[in-house]
Amino acid sequence: MCPISSWHWYLTSKQIRDRLNRDHEVAQLLDQIQRQSAELLSLYEDKSGLRSKEVLQISTGDPFDEFYRQVAGIKEHHARYPNEQAENSEQWYRPRKGDDDQPYIVDSMFSGEEAYGRFFDLHSCHESYLNLPNAKRHGYLQYLEVFDNFQPGYGGIKRADKLTDQYFKYLGELMEYLESFMRRTRPLENIDEVLKGWQEEFETAWEKDEVPGWQKEKAAKSNGAGRTLSTAEAVWCEACEKEFKNENVYKGHLNGRKHVKAAELLARREDTPDGNANGTRLTSAHRLKERAVAEREFRIKKLTGAMNIEKDDTRVNVERRQGMTERERQQELENFYNLTSSSQNKGGDEKDEDEGDKIYNPLKLPLAWDGKPIPFWLYRLHGLGQEFPCEICGNFVYRGRRAFDKHFNETNHITNLKRLGITSTYLFRDITSIEEAVRLWEKIQRDQSKNQIDEGSVVQMEDAEGNVMPEKVYLDLQKQGLL
Repeated sequence: MCPISSWHWYLTSKQIRDRLNRDHEVAQLLDQIQRQSAELLSLYEDKSGLRSKEVLQISTGDPFDEFYRQVAGIKEHHARYPNEQAENSEQWYRPRKGDDDQPYIVDSMFSGEEAYGRFFDLHSCHESYLNLPNAKRHGYLQYLEVFDNFQPGYGGIKRADKLTDQYFKYLGELMEYLESFMRRTRPLENIDEVLKGWQEEFETAWEKDEVPGWQKEKAAKSNGAGRTLSTAEAVWCEACEKEFKNENVYKGHLNGRKHVKAAELLARREDTPDGNANGTRLTSAHRLKERAVAEREFRIKKLTGAMNIEKDDTRVNVERRQGMTERERQQELENFYNLTSSSQNKGGDEKDEDEGDKIYNPLKLPLAWDGKPIPFWLYRLHGLGQEFPCEICGNFVYRGRRAFDKHFNETNHITNLKRLGITSTYLFRDITSIEEAVRLWEKIQRDQSKNQIDEGSVVQMEDAEGNVMPEKVYLDLQKQGLL
């Protein structure tokens, strides 16, 4: 990182930290005022009757006796607890100075990756996502683009695979992190009221069956005869409630354990007199599971939509860091952790001159940690203006030659090659087209088959008439009695 960019990052991070710390202090003061107001209200209402009792004692007896009795009680309390400190509200209003030892509230709230609430840190959620069954092997940058899109075609998991404890736990982890991030970055907002409004919106949409991806299946789709299949050759399995491409695939499916178990359950429901009631109870329980999963997905979409700026900034920041060397990343992280000590040495008299300046970025350059565009020479040095699409990775576009060359060794690219039937992936380094990869693999297979020497064609045999032929042909003719 160049010195100028590092200095801008230092100033901006300091401004964000000071502003966020101020908001948290104001939020704590507001909470303290509300608590004290609630206590005063209970005293004025005199629910316990102590105030009426005290007024009665003062009005009927000597007021000074009651006063000295309470003073003696206070002295006895402090004599019993001599180290107890009285609350000093002055420290909340005292301006912070350069040599002040008072710690920042937000110093322990955010990780280095979050940069005081500017970026998400979803690495643990990404690892949990990769461990889900039937989940696509997205890299971290791709995951940041699709983690809030739960449709099957956009990185989501199929509806049938979502009703598992592992997926439900993953959604809970992601939802808790996003909610915690919003509370830490927006301390002055009433987050509980916002969440309550989202909950009411979800309940309304669920009752109207308007939650995307979780609508009830139509009655025509409950049996094979009334179902509209995708193709004319497709076959519907009533027991498994699943569509198969053709008759052969369907017949092969009939011998599976899942189908046998599902067929037995279907036959048991049909034979039992109260089978309809059992089916209704099973459907109701199934629908409750779907509601729980849909509620968490709905909450995650709302949280991400409310923090869309942080999501975009996170993706840009991760993309920018991929174009940096390991030494530059270590230096950037070092500058972040040295921010507290550096700010104390600098003092509190610095003016935030650049706080209200608008960012001028006509070339659409990636942003650095300071929220300003990176230098143009660094943009040209890493070739971030060049885009390299890869059809094998789902037409994902890589910016910069370094990120493009690096992705050939990543799990996502190698897994997609193996899905095409290609095992020797080291021969396909600069190939991004599926057609070229398949054609090259077929050529390699043909060349390998040609190089295999047939031992029967090496040895030559001659019959009684003087005809020369390979040994294998000669033995076959001899067995048939043609020689």
